[in-house]
Amino acid sequence: MDRAQKEKVVEELGQIFESSGVVVVARYEGLTVAQMQDLRARMRTVGGSVRVAKNRLAKIALEGKPNESLGDLLKGMTVLTYSEDPVAAAKVADEYAKTTEKFVILGGSMGSTALDPAGVKAVASMPSREELIAQIVSCIGAPASNIAGAIGAPASNIAGILSTLEEREAA
Repeated sequence: MDRAQKEKVVEELGQIFESSGVVVVARYEGLTVAQMQDLRARMRTVGGSVRVAKNRLAKIALEGKPNESLGDLLKGMTVLTYSEDPVAAAKVADEYAKTTEKFVILGGSMGSTALDPAGVKAVASMPSREELIAQIVSCIGAPASNIAGAIGAPASNIAGILSTLEEREAA
């Protein structure tokens, strides 16, 4: 790799570290090509990505970034999983780590906050952006249906009372 290519990689990695909601660093030693393709596919389905880069170049890209502490994790065969959604990459990485012992989460960052493996697991247990939106929509929709039911209830109650009165008068 010549100097121009290295500079381009450092620039790309810098963009990843700046724009990602979450970055997870994991050791992947011993993963087969098929397993790595599976991880990439899972990450793509949630809008995340997987990046293998030279640790030295990644450390250079981290200089001056809020998540510079990730540099301490970059030793040996490491892979970066990241996503704009602050939960998606952590969730996929955590699920994948449960399926194979060759994929070990070392830590990560959420913005400028450094995460240890337990922190990544805690982030993974949080609801994703889509799940939060669905919960908010259901909370907003529930009062409207309650209001519609409350408005309609007196009319049906009055109709029931009137029919009862008519039955009494007829009898």
